[in-house]
Amino acid sequence: MSLPLSARRAATGLAAAAVAFVVTVSFDVPPAGAAIPDGTTFYTPRPDHGAIEQIAQLTAEGRKDLANDIRTMIKTPQAVWVTGGSGRQLTQSIKAEAQRAAGKKTMPIFVAYNIPFRDCSQYSAGGAASVAEYKAWIDAFAAGIGDHRAAVMLEPDGLGIIPWYTTINNSLEWCRPAEADPATAASDRFEMLNYAVDRLTALPATSVYLDGTHSGWLGVGDIADRLVKAGVRRADGFFLNVSNYETTERQLKYGEWISKCIFYGTTGGRFDWCASQYYPASPGDFSTWALTDAWYAANVSPDRLAHFVIDTSRNGRGPWTPPAGVTWPDPQT
Repeated sequence: MSLPLSARRAATGLAAAAVAFVVTVSFDVPPAGAAIPDGTTFYTPRPDHGAIEQIAQLTAEGRKDLANDIRTMIKTPQAVWVTGGSGRQLTQSIKAEAQRAAGKKTMPIFVAYNIPFRDCSQYSAGGAASVAEYKAWIDAFAAGIGDHRAAVMLEPDGLGIIPWYTTINNSLEWCRPAEADPATAASDRFEMLNYAVDRLTALPATSVYLDGTHSGWLGVGDIADRLVKAGVRRADGFFLNVSNYETTERQLKYGEWISKCIFYGTTGGRFDWCASQYYPASPGDFSTWALTDAWYAANVSPDRLAHFVIDTSRNGRGPWTPPAGVTWPDPQT
């Protein structure tokens, strides 16, 4: 399944971004929800007014090819980013999108993005103010979906950036917001994600996926450990590369390794023993990733793997590399 184009708005409420999926086979223990089946037709939200205005302007200027490119973008199935709201207003907003999708016989993809200390209060700062507020937000979100068919990508970066978190290698992560309680911030994060997994998978037709970061970020064992702590074995799987640029071929391997590491780490092994893109492979040399494949072939043989989905909306050319002699603080901004 492929949804190749992207358009994202950073705004409170509902925003849209393309998200594409590659789905593997299911967990050894089926989750409460229903994983996204092959052949699913995804929902295309109503186009952004700004895009309509751009099409009109470009057409008037005689730049019809570019105008047609934008038309293609707004006709491409996209996820609906839910970044705020509360109570009845939030429920009604979600319900309206779910009903429109049902009317078109398509599946809506919702991206839930409202966790406290979202993005460690950086570029995408925001989110609920407390654990209780977040749980109430999830309740309103779930009420909007109801019995409708839907998929939820739960909190991008929510497991990649955890405030005051100590990793499986006993190192304290860089995200240490002064407003967060160092004694409880990390455990609060896992409490909220587990709550969201249970609340959303209880819905009869909703698929729920947790943040698996991407292959240019966390090592396999680290993210597998975090996913398990967040309740991935009760969810439908995990997602990779949301709003990022890593190539699909790398995400396919990374996702398979995470799936196998989850199995390994929960059946007598240790997550920090799992091979990854960093060892024995070399992250910058894709030809060495066969070394990690070989480790899993020798050490892990699950009957079935976890579902995972891959966002391909921004990765057509892969990560950007600065020209020779040019330095850039973050190539992906």
